[in-house]
Amino acid sequence: MTALAWTPAQVRATWRLPVAATVGLMALLLLAYRGTAMAMFDIWMRSETFTHCIVVPPIVAWLIWRKRGELAPLQPRPMPLLLLPMAGLAFLWWLGHIVNVAAATHLALVAMLVAVVPLVLGWQTTRTLAFPLAFMFFAVPIGEFMTPTLMHWTAEALVGGLRLTGIPVYQEGQHLVIPSGRWAVVEACSGVRYLMATFMVGSLFAYLNYSGTRKRLIFVAVSLVLPILANWVRAYVIVMLGHLSNNQIATGVDHLVYGWVFFGVVILALFFIGARWADPDGLEADAAAAGRAARDRAEVATGTWQVGGTAALAAAVMLWPVWLAHHQAASAAAQPPVRLALPGTLGAWQAAELPAQDWAPNFPAATVRQARVYAAAQGQVAVHIAYYRGETDDVKLVSSINSFTTDHPWHVLSDGATSVQTSGRPVHWRQAVLTSLDGGTVPGNTRPQLTVWRLYWLGGPLAHSDVQAKLLQAWGALRGEPDDGAALHLVSALPDVAAAQQQLSAFVTENFAMLERTLAQARESR
Repeated sequence: MTALAWTPAQVRATWRLPVAATVGLMALLLLAYRGTAMAMFDIWMRSETFTHCIVVPPIVAWLIWRKRGELAPLQPRPMPLLLLPMAGLAFLWWLGHIVNVAAATHLALVAMLVAVVPLVLGWQTTRTLAFPLAFMFFAVPIGEFMTPTLMHWTAEALVGGLRLTGIPVYQEGQHLVIPSGRWAVVEACSGVRYLMATFMVGSLFAYLNYSGTRKRLIFVAVSLVLPILANWVRAYVIVMLGHLSNNQIATGVDHLVYGWVFFGVVILALFFIGARWADPDGLEADAAAAGRAARDRAEVATGTWQVGGTAALAAAVMLWPVWLAHHQAASAAAQPPVRLALPGTLGAWQAAELPAQDWAPNFPAATVRQARVYAAAQGQVAVHIAYYRGETDDVKLVSSINSFTTDHPWHVLSDGATSVQTSGRPVHWRQAVLTSLDGGTVPGNTRPQLTVWRLYWLGGPLAHSDVQAKLLQAWGALRGEPDDGAALHLVSALPDVAAAQQQLSAFVTENFAMLERTLAQARESR
């Protein structure tokens, strides 16, 4: 019997058990990982950057429903070998959970939901549903890591545009000064919201309107590049509106309104132009080709035991990290208090009063925070320690919330890396130069300036980058070590960056071993 001769009743009978197993496994996943699922939903609801994620599940359901004609003649066939990748995804979730990397847990959950389809329904079904399944990843709230880079690009493009127009610009990082006033490129100006929303909608548009892979890829590429360029133009237009109107327009709420209106016009133009090259009959041709291929590949119906056995094994594979996470949470529920005390003397450096500069690193959820200033012949160096123990989703040493500054009154002029040779090894630091917007004075400079060095101490190993720190945390968790860690900041207020670097280097060379012992003692006091 060929697929063309099947009756609706036979089709329903063929798909009933596999579909029930697939839906059941997905429901089990969402129930077992409900904390991760609810965290994703919370981000969708409160973050304007990821509001578009809300429509992803209904769009996926609609795209699958459109494929029902192509799916009917196929024979669902489980692929038990995919239990190994499923186990890998479950491990990724557990690893992300123990080191509190939300992006990893969110990505792993969505990937497991997608993997259920080929696992239970087989390769033919997965190939037919390739785009709807891939589209599900737009539900993952990830991408804010691009914000600093996009802000930098926008600031540079804005400065270039203003100078081409003949307007003098003084730039300090993301802050610009023109004759009519001061402007700042903040997170909302990065264009990351436009980029992510346009990428999602552009991908859907290309899939629905084009049948050729080349045309689809070209349109998706345009949908990635255009919002970045459009955001640069938007920023330039808003600044020019404020400049030409003596800051009477485009400086308040209307600033955002003009931005969204401009963005809407650009997107409509993109789709209007893209529609001119649409392939109205392409999808029908694809469907006919898929139907013919399915009839040629008709297989023997899968037995109940194959579907049931695969689903049972998949459930076991998916649930083990949840059980392990609950077990670890119960054993680590009670954390002893942190006993941390910076010494009154570090070599030739003596403790002094905190400086007048109103600055502290932005690590708001630290278990313990301590700060001290040490003075010697080389000047003064401030030491700030943010110590973490018993990390949770809200208490994390490495987080996008943590930063050198809260942005007011300080802002970052430059951000890079440096290293100091101490105790026979190089110690790498992340270096930021900060300046204040409040207009105070220090000798030789019109505004206060700070040079800040930061590194992460992770129970012994050191890291100066967030990625390296997270990897070291994951390695420690796999080895069953305590999760104690700290962010160490050293600060010099010398106005000359080279002199500040020399001062901090001298302090590190003489005192870093003592600071490490202080942190190690806090960890050993558990």
